[in-house]
Amino acid sequence: MSEKIKDNIFELQDVCFRYPDGSRGLEQCSLSIHSGSRTAVLGANGSGKTTLFLHFNAILRPQSGTIVCSGNPLNYSRQNLHALRSRIGLVFQNPDSQLFSASVREDVSFGPLNQGINKQTVRERVEEALCSVGMIDCAEKPVHNLSHGQKKRVCIAGVLAMQPDIMILDEPMAGLDHSMQNDLEILLQRLHADGMTILLATHDIDFAYRWADRILLMDQGQDVVSCTAADLSKETEQLHALGLGIPNVIQLHRLLAAKGLLPPGERQPLSFTELVGFLEQRL
Repeated sequence: MSEKIKDNIFELQDVCFRYPDGSRGLEQCSLSIHSGSRTAVLGANGSGKTTLFLHFNAILRPQSGTIVCSGNPLNYSRQNLHALRSRIGLVFQNPDSQLFSASVREDVSFGPLNQGINKQTVRERVEEALCSVGMIDCAEKPVHNLSHGQKKRVCIAGVLAMQPDIMILDEPMAGLDHSMQNDLEILLQRLHADGMTILLATHDIDFAYRWADRILLMDQGQDVVSCTAADLSKETEQLHALGLGIPNVIQLHRLLAAKGLLPPGERQPLSFTELVGFLEQRL
């Protein structure tokens, strides 16, 4: 097994998928997801982000091409799918697609119970997961009485209770207020620090640039750019072509450099905090 394969959790080679109505999902899509990475996937609606995620969890299967997980082609037998979905936690964009139990506690318990884990361990995992997302006080509430943001947090808790190696989140910030977005970003940082590989789709390029270490740009079912966050500033033309815009901190850094307040060849900062640090050293 090559070092490249060992370092990647997922490898896609020329994967194609079309929906029954003929609409394109993925088109000769080739990409890799690095083990231990924080990867943000950006692209317009219909670019293939959700379809990609559904392939990672084997909800959808490629009509051609191959998907390799941890060095082995995906196996779609019942036993292997159970093992795969125990490792890979998927949080849908719409929480109502994921929640179906009567109460919050019951919903978060469903996944680990389905894994055959003993009830005492499940109770401990559920408590820990609900505390992690700030929903322990809502444990006995009916799911249908929750706000959109609370439902999203319950979905994340349900995935956390299964203790996956990989968490995949489809537009996790959508519908959350500013405070909830900050809380979620802190949670994602902690999960990654604990060793989890995290993959998410977002339309928020400023968040993606600040948070991710790797960025994928999707268009028409293909990965058109795969780069480190630090190299995203080199993809200005592609970002404009996809209608994604340029991260605000990059634009401000370039303006300050053009005004002579910062050296023009200096490394691009990834956040406003980092940019302020550059200015404090310079001024």
